[in-house]
Amino acid sequence: MSNATPKAAGHIDRHPSTESGLTLLVMVAIVWLLLTGSLAIQELVAGVLVTLAVTLIAYPRSGILGGVRWSFALPWYILVYLWVFTLALFKSNFDVARRVLTPSLPIRPGIVQVRTNLTSALGRMLLANSITLTPGTLTIDVENDLLTIHWIDCPPDIDLDTATAAIATDFEVALRRFVR
Repeated sequence: MSNATPKAAGHIDRHPSTESGLTLLVMVAIVWLLLTGSLAIQELVAGVLVTLAVTLIAYPRSGILGGVRWSFALPWYILVYLWVFTLALFKSNFDVARRVLTPSLPIRPGIVQVRTNLTSALGRMLLANSITLTPGTLTIDVENDLLTIHWIDCPPDIDLDTATAAIATDFEVALRRFVR
């Protein structure tokens, strides 16, 4: 019998680490630079102070950022993911609009599960949100490596592997480059 108390749904099991704190620090600094658009000394000093304050305040919740794979190619990988997401967004918007404007096209809503190989909370969250943000799909639940998805046009008797390939694979391939 275990003495551990059950964790609340959605609890991030990963405690903040130095890596996640540094990730947060770098992200806040980049956002500061993008928002100010200036390298003037007073902006940089203010940026350092704000970045440190925000990082210290948010550090206890920064554990999710430990899933980032740091490399010099990280900005490129994020751009590739954004390209993949944008293409999926346009494709799914077109598909849903076509179904709305052509009532004879089938709409077979259904619930499917897809499997992910992403292991970090950040990776799974990004995958679930990518799926939800594309019209025609909605992530209902994430439990371990399975995501439960409501799909606007679910083929009958679809299996786990086929659903995963149709819904999640493109996102996951792009995400796997920069998150665990």
